[in-house]
Amino acid sequence: MRLFRPVGADRDDGALLRAVAKGDAEALAVLYDRHAGWLLARLGRRCADPETVREVLQDTFVTVWRSAATHRGGEAGGWLWVIAARRLVDAQRVRARAERTDQVRYEPRPAAPSAEERVLAGLEYGDVGAALDRISPELREVLRATVVDGLTTREAAQLLGIPEGTVKTRAMRARKELRAALGRSAPLGGTA
Repeated sequence: MRLFRPVGADRDDGALLRAVAKGDAEALAVLYDRHAGWLLARLGRRCADPETVREVLQDTFVTVWRSAATHRGGEAGGWLWVIAARRLVDAQRVRARAERTDQVRYEPRPAAPSAEERVLAGLEYGDVGAALDRISPELREVLRATVVDGLTTREAAQLLGIPEGTVKTRAMRARKELRAALGRSAPLGGTA
């Protein structure tokens, strides 16, 4: 014999769901007490993982709380089972997807240096870099600004704080000294 009987325990499922739709948490508790046991047993027959079963049961009643107004009246057992079964399928899909992801290890390939990075590395560490180190710093700055950075004469002048004519003159001198340092007579590009 029960000494304590929850409020609403004598109401049918339809009445409880209408109360839940209005935000009655006690009605949800009565509905849970009435149906959670058999839902848990039935879900347990379809899924061996007790943690998943408990999560699905919880998700089922969260869904009931949110969508009680969609119930069309009468007993709620079938409606609850449809919700629970769908939640179980969703949970199993998520778990299967996670297992597949765990099995396939993605290891990104090391990024190959871009053509620009290779050229700049060659300028910095190769013969050109060594030749650049041998010319005067003010000529080197102009050459880096106009050739390596691709700035116009006007932009290089603004960056370096010198007149445009000085940029052109220094660029011409820098190319001449760089050719001599490299031992070549091939023309060097640039925007000066």
